[in-house]
Amino acid sequence: MRRSPAFFVRCAEIVPSPCCIASLAVIGSRKRKLVHASGEKSVLVIRRLRCTACRKIHHELPDCIVPYKRYESECVENVIASEPTEVDVAADNSTLYRWRGWFCSMATYWLGCLESIAIRFHLDAVKEPSAPSQAAHHKFGRYVGDADGWLARVVRPVVNSKLWVHTRSAFLSEAL
Repeated sequence: MRRSPAFFVRCAEIVPSPCCIASLAVIGSRKRKLVHASGEKSVLVIRRLRCTACRKIHHELPDCIVPYKRYESECVENVIASEPTEVDVAADNSTLYRWRGWFCSMATYWLGCLESIAIRFHLDAVKEPSAPSQAAHHKFGRYVGDADGWLARVVRPVVNSKLWVHTRSAFLSEAL
């Protein structure tokens, strides 16, 4: 901690376990690196929480983090929503290309998750627009709005409902 400044993350609300709705107890913390659009890096200290009923461990992530991504959610959102020539993120072109592919492969699943969550909580069904949207991320506007931060508003309910899928594309190799 003495080498670089760290930011401590702590939720103001009491959140139940996403597994079994029991209470969560703090069991420690861990460091999490976060890269900003400028390329500047910061260190977050996030709490480790254990469910008092099922004993599973959870990490308390702020909205600025997409699980399993090193860049903040605003960076990923800008890459997804912008044309390739308009992107202003300090990342390799291969990383930007990979983010777009990851989003396109997960978009339909996340839309289904959001619809499932709406049904589970007896919320009004979202109607399909009469004209097809031009980009994949526009479909999420019906559920979470289209203002800045829409990706964080998609990620949070999906993660908290235990519907987040870990993509291990970096670890899997395809046989040729």
